[in-house]
Amino acid sequence: MAATPSKTDLFESFKNLKVAIVGDVMVDAYIYGHVDRISPEAPVPVLLVNRREQRPGGAANVAMNIKAMGATPLLISMVGDDRDGSALLNLLEDKNIASGYIAKDPGRVTTTKTRIIAKGHQMMRLDHENSNEISEELENILLEHIATVVKEETPDVLIFQDYNKGLLTEKIIRGATMICLNNNIPVAVDPKKRHFSSYQMCTLFKPNLGEISDNLLQEIDPKDIESLRAAALSLNERLHNGITLITLSDKGVFLHSGEHTLLEPAHVRDVADVSGAGDTVISIAALCLAARTSLPTLAALSNLAGGIVCEYQGVVSIDAARLAREARQHGIV
Repeated sequence: MAATPSKTDLFESFKNLKVAIVGDVMVDAYIYGHVDRISPEAPVPVLLVNRREQRPGGAANVAMNIKAMGATPLLISMVGDDRDGSALLNLLEDKNIASGYIAKDPGRVTTTKTRIIAKGHQMMRLDHENSNEISEELENILLEHIATVVKEETPDVLIFQDYNKGLLTEKIIRGATMICLNNNIPVAVDPKKRHFSSYQMCTLFKPNLGEISDNLLQEIDPKDIESLRAAALSLNERLHNGITLITLSDKGVFLHSGEHTLLEPAHVRDVADVSGAGDTVISIAALCLAARTSLPTLAALSNLAGGIVCEYQGVVSIDAARLAREARQHGIV
């Protein structure tokens, strides 16, 4: 693991890190156009299409964020043997992100989210997916990939990016976690509902407010640090995790560990789209974890990064230069 950097060379230290990412990849597709009439066939708007776009999404967007910060992403995932899967692999190749550890499953479709956008507003989203859990055969293939990455690439941190699309099964989660524990590799988790309580003994667990409220079956006041602390303690009793980082949307982030309890407020933003903000937060938090920054720095920098990407339409990766500039302005680095 990297030596603890000073604040002045934190961003440079990121460039020496390798980050393993295990999770659900997808294509984020966009159809842009304008509407000036209602269909004569039904009371629905007619979109005149003028542009289409595809971007890497889900765990692939985490890889994009890691790459944008100068670190090396090691993406371990699965796509269908279909046109969208090929498109996603091509998108990653165009960004110089290796896809050698992405398996193909001919029995599944590649998850694709298509957003219909007119005048900067999303009118509809069309999802194409199969969220059933992957087969035992594919589980074994992916666990082999994880073991190979850990042995040959020696990553500085592993991220579980869960979108409930079937890749992160109990077997994958437990197997990968044990591999990391045995090799002293920290584990950062961005969970979803299905396996929320399965990420035992992870280093950092990053739910959003709704996810932790639903799992604990309790109301949590995002403005009350004691309410948040009580929730983090309850979660820790279940997961035995080291750090809890709760994202609070426009209220910022809350962090709790044995040494720190802090509420980092959000910065004022002109929010265009919150899609993908969680991907950015876990990416920056994991890099800080691998770089062994202080926990206040981890919370502040990941909070800042999540806010920045919300100013852009659609799923985007972080602009490292802008993040560094704003981090200096706010005294984070």
